[in-house]
Amino acid sequence: MPTGSPLRLSPSVLLSTAPDGYVAYDVRLDRLYRLNPTAALIVELCDGTRDLQQLQADLSPLMGDDWPGCLDWIATARRDQLLTEEHRTAAAPDAAALAAHADALQRRDRVLAAFLCQRRAVDLAPDDPDAWLRLGELAHIVGRRNEARIAYQHYLSQCPDDAEVEHLLTALTDAAPPTRVSDRCIEQLYSRFAAFYDENMTGELDYCAPERLHDATVAVLGTRADLDVLDLGCGTGLGGEQWRARAACLVGVDLSADMIARARTRGVYDRLETAEITGWLAKDMPERFDLVIACDTLIYFGDLAQVVEPAARVLKPGGLLAFSVERGDTDPFRLSDSGRFTHHPHHVSDVVRGAGLTLLGLSEPVVRHEYGEPVTALIAVCQA
Repeated sequence: MPTGSPLRLSPSVLLSTAPDGYVAYDVRLDRLYRLNPTAALIVELCDGTRDLQQLQADLSPLMGDDWPGCLDWIATARRDQLLTEEHRTAAAPDAAALAAHADALQRRDRVLAAFLCQRRAVDLAPDDPDAWLRLGELAHIVGRRNEARIAYQHYLSQCPDDAEVEHLLTALTDAAPPTRVSDRCIEQLYSRFAAFYDENMTGELDYCAPERLHDATVAVLGTRADLDVLDLGCGTGLGGEQWRARAACLVGVDLSADMIARARTRGVYDRLETAEITGWLAKDMPERFDLVIACDTLIYFGDLAQVVEPAARVLKPGGLLAFSVERGDTDPFRLSDSGRFTHHPHHVSDVVRGAGLTLLGLSEPVVRHEYGEPVTALIAVCQA
């Protein structure tokens, strides 16, 4: 093979470290490479200062008898345009093109390549807060926790009023968690999420928590009907739909006005109220309920006693409280990187007992998928 001109990484190729070497993504060819440590070392040395002869001089002492294999790999890399000669380089894509390409890749579930594109876009446009926000989101998805934290910090320095990112940073910095997710964060999150919540949850994420909560509760209720039902954190009403046929009166409460508006369009609730649920439960009211449900509402609370104890006080004698949370291995609970709390089964049992309720059932079904991984719930059914 002729020595030729100095070799370098193609300007359309984006490089990142990986646990076992490097990953490289060629934007122009839409091709992802995984490089072992030897290939990664060759790529590092191909910085535009060495031709093939100089590469051999630097690598032969390290590679020994493996140099012919390195030579074969370099030939393949040149053919695939991963490596190129200095005088043949083409213009690299700009920040806007990279960001648009990252969005397109994510829509195709190619999140690692999307992350690499967005990271280069940020390098080219470091003053764009939206670019840092997208980088934080993608770093989060691909498990680059430290890079997600740094990206969100850059974004928040320019957009300090973003309550959702502020909360995510609390989780990513391992700071002392709040007792619950702030109202401001929940309102911002679901104001953005409300318009596509149902389609995203039931379609892309295979969300089935309302059905699993309903099934677990019906197993205790049997054929009982004409129930006064309270749906805490009712959202768009996915849970309420499960209970309309058994409810004499169905009341929904949620902090997000946008989610309540979506729930109202279902026409299944007798009454809907926009309120923070612990404040609503603390009101001096005569209403008592046969059934109180909270489907994936308590994931925004640390100590579950904050909701379980006041909810127990609005139950009729013999009434049921049924709720779902995300199962965690840390006892009693932990604020996860997602910004949601996970809860240990022991904590659920302790809180239910402390509220004077009897735990009739505690199941652990998978209720959705997130970033391709199953999310396991704890579904508790308790009786006054």
